[in-house]
Amino acid sequence: MSDERPVMPGGQVARTARLASLPLGAAGRATLGLGKRLSGQSAEAVSAELQQRTAEQLFAVLGQLKGGAMKLGQTLSVFEAAVPEEMAAPYREALVKLQEEAPPMPVRTVHAVLAQQLGGTWRQRFKDFDDTPAAAASIGQVHRATWRDGRDVAVKIQYPGAGTALMADLNQLARFARLFSSLFPGLDVKPLIAELKARVAEELDYGLEADAQRAFAAAYAGDPQIAVPRVVASAPKVVVSEWMEGTPLSRIIATGTREQRDRAGRLLAVLHFSGPQRAGLLHADPHPGNFRLMPDGRLGVIDFGATARLPDGHPEPIGRLLRWALAGRASEVLADLRTEGFVRPGVEIDPEGVLDYLRPLLEPVAEPQFHFTRAWMQEQAARIADPRTEANRLGRQLNLPPAYLLIHRVTVGSIGVLCQLDAEADWRGVLEEWLPGFAD
Repeated sequence: MSDERPVMPGGQVARTARLASLPLGAAGRATLGLGKRLSGQSAEAVSAELQQRTAEQLFAVLGQLKGGAMKLGQTLSVFEAAVPEEMAAPYREALVKLQEEAPPMPVRTVHAVLAQQLGGTWRQRFKDFDDTPAAAASIGQVHRATWRDGRDVAVKIQYPGAGTALMADLNQLARFARLFSSLFPGLDVKPLIAELKARVAEELDYGLEADAQRAFAAAYAGDPQIAVPRVVASAPKVVVSEWMEGTPLSRIIATGTREQRDRAGRLLAVLHFSGPQRAGLLHADPHPGNFRLMPDGRLGVIDFGATARLPDGHPEPIGRLLRWALAGRASEVLADLRTEGFVRPGVEIDPEGVLDYLRPLLEPVAEPQFHFTRAWMQEQAARIADPRTEANRLGRQLNLPPAYLLIHRVTVGSIGVLCQLDAEADWRGVLEEWLPGFAD
């Protein structure tokens, strides 16, 4: 994509300078904090102020730049529920904006991309095309239009130069990933950035995205719970699909009713566990901007740029491990963890200690009903991240095999969204229906 004229905000030199301002800003705030400590302010007050200022700068920069900066911001936004409340409040609004807002590209550029991808007569395919974007994200923006047969459609258009900006941003962000550790306890951002970099080629190929959307649409055609818009036309950098109305999950998180929160949460879990069984694919981007609660009560899914191919469904050992852990079968749990590579050869771990580590994480499926809350997520994050705890020590002995990396990240991200929703439902019933190995 190096031959393209980039339209990402600011140009690459300005983007790099703005990203570089993040660690410089942190250093300046640290110096300021030292001065305030010397003047007699408490360590707690100074720390809280520094964390607030860091968060505000971090998400302001990530939100302004699109590309890899915004992609990382959107990915991190699903973990917001793990941040202690006194730190989360100042930048929660910025996180919501990251999920659905970004500066638009010029209209002439939009038309140029459409002409290149759909042909010089692209206007003849539409009865109407709105030049003002309806939504914008990390590597593309969406316009509302009317297809030639009268259908309302969403036209997703990739920013020229998106690939170059995406990789440059992620390389730059990886250099100071430690900045994020104070905001997201227990989250190692470096592997997250490495995974995003590894999936860049797939995310930039809208043809692959259209194929994934077609597979999901076919799998859920006529489904009473999940709705996927059909693809109308596609090209490597443009996807045209049926328009989908509904209330964004970000709005439900902010102002939704109890009924909306519980229903949206349960349907998100249904999508997560049923997708691999029905479509052979895992929807791998759980941030709230990708989902709508439709007027008829279905969960609408509108972005398929990130998917994991699981043609055999969710790995059966996951369900079996959960079932045995809930039954207290410590030796079987440890044996299977070794077989699947979660415990490296030669590492000695107490089987009962493994169960003690897992039990709090299994609370959502231990009983028929469970209420996901930010407080619960914060408790788990603190328990695992605190180096003084036994859970932290045992967690460092465990290994996450490559085959499970993406599944783990998407599952944790989805749980983060459930905690943001404050959703309560029968999660155990969802797993019994859709997760292989979980039910006897």
